[in-house]
Amino acid sequence: MDERHIREAVKESYAKTVKQDGSCGCSRKAGDAKAEYIRSAGKAVGYSERELKSIPEGANLGLGCGNPVALAVLKKGDVVLDLGSGAGFDCFLASNIVGERGRVIGVDMTPEMVERAKANARKNGYHNVDFRLGEIEKLPVERSSVDVIISNCVINLSTDKPKVFQEAWRVLKPGGRLMVSDIVLLEDLPAYLSGSVEAYAVCIAGAVRKEEYLDAIKEAGFEEISVVGESHFPEEMIAGEPLLQDLAASVNIPMSELQRIGRSVVSLKVAAKKGVPDKS
Repeated sequence: MDERHIREAVKESYAKTVKQDGSCGCSRKAGDAKAEYIRSAGKAVGYSERELKSIPEGANLGLGCGNPVALAVLKKGDVVLDLGSGAGFDCFLASNIVGERGRVIGVDMTPEMVERAKANARKNGYHNVDFRLGEIEKLPVERSSVDVIISNCVINLSTDKPKVFQEAWRVLKPGGRLMVSDIVLLEDLPAYLSGSVEAYAVCIAGAVRKEEYLDAIKEAGFEEISVVGESHFPEEMIAGEPLLQDLAASVNIPMSELQRIGRSVVSLKVAAKKGVPDKS
């Protein structure tokens, strides 16, 4: 698959997600069902009811595979960077923790996502959050300026994952921390999925083997790398995901086959640290 084609397909897919979440003339019943799925999916990947209720309406699009904010151990005054910030869900949760003395930066390559996130911030008075249009392989962020980096089910979409972690290492302060939730594989995908742009856009075809993912973090220079969580997605959650329903239809396979393949796809939570130079 051509990298430029993949990038444009991913942007188009997530722009469509934002537009569908807005006012689209959908029936009330369909809208209620989608909202219930998003709430259920949020709980399934680790968000509490309190967290789900605390963020602005329209910020949670049901696209995460974990709760990196809960695992990142944020504190007042931290500068936090979210790689692939979407409509701002995790940024708003982080903002509530770091407070006015802290700052949260969200970077996303989809203009519609950035526009939605900025609108959410303005409407709800989040003055310590800054959303920027950019690519996670080339971050619009200064070197050694961030205390904590989080990311939620986004790095798997990159066609150059080693570069993403190199950029993360560059912008972190010495002693800074990385906490990501992402999709990885325990075994290789069937060829009809690994070569599918549609499967790439829904966080499947772009995923790499667990060992390769952890090696990329290590090669970027990170230390104290640890897997703090690893989980499979419930089959009913896979069956209920609208994007996966579309994928099953596009590659002409039954949902039961996609659920079977899903057993080799896991949500991985990884923590790492940028070392402090030895002054001796």
